[in-house]
Amino acid sequence: MASLKDLKNRIASVKATQKITKAMKMVAAAKLRRAQDAAEAGRPYAERMATVLGNLAAGFEGRDDAPKLMAGTGQDQTHLLLVCTAERGLCGGFNSSIARLAREHADKLLAEGKTVKIVTVGKKGYDALKRGYNQHIVENIELRGLKSIEYGDVKHIADLVMEMFYDEKFDVCTLFYAQFQSVISQVPTAKQLIPAQFEAADDADNGSSEDALYEYEPGEQEILETLLPRNIGIQIFSAILENGASEQGARMAAMDNATRNAGEMIDKLTTTYNRQRQAQITTELIEIIAGAEAL
Repeated sequence: MASLKDLKNRIASVKATQKITKAMKMVAAAKLRRAQDAAEAGRPYAERMATVLGNLAAGFEGRDDAPKLMAGTGQDQTHLLLVCTAERGLCGGFNSSIARLAREHADKLLAEGKTVKIVTVGKKGYDALKRGYNQHIVENIELRGLKSIEYGDVKHIADLVMEMFYDEKFDVCTLFYAQFQSVISQVPTAKQLIPAQFEAADDADNGSSEDALYEYEPGEQEILETLLPRNIGIQIFSAILENGASEQGARMAAMDNATRNAGEMIDKLTTTYNRQRQAQITTELIEIIAGAEAL
């Protein structure tokens, strides 16, 4: 059984930890608002660009002159997994959930005899995947030290992906990240970047009809060849913004749980300390009374 001094030291240690977790929760809450605003501000642009490209790409399905980023290489053998996670931990299962989704996807591809290459964005994703997939990791990119993420900060990631694609180092590229929904809900998501896939546009939402005709200047193919590379950068940028909000939300929830758990532990240790102190005082009183009676 621990001594009173040990219990007192442990209570003080847990109280110090509780102060740290409470402070981290407050910091995460402050950062969450900015990160959430940035993620929500980036969604309309990314969604609208995908809609425009979807309308343009619909006319190139099955055509031989379709842009390579949309048509692909014609093969499905080599897959590039672009795994985006955080640079820091202490955010619950945020990083591990993204890494787990990427591992499941990689295992499925490897079981089918495919070749898998991995590019990690964020230290925690690299740490999680290097233990079992180190031979598949071709690049690790860290964004540590950036207080706020701008498009120019992640453009080199899109440039790397496109350079690898045009050098025919992979056939399919899939992006992994966590989509922010709320403080307690961040959804691990896999999105195919190359060949580009677009959902069919909802004409009712766009205010257009099925008979609407569009004239593009310059030509549709030239617009696609210009916008498709930019769209890859926008999708990666949007994913990293979503990750930023998801990370702070997950950290806020994790630190809140840690603070409450520390409080419960302090209560249990305090109860144990009081009971043991009371037992020690009772024992001392019995010894004094016994000694007095002996005299």
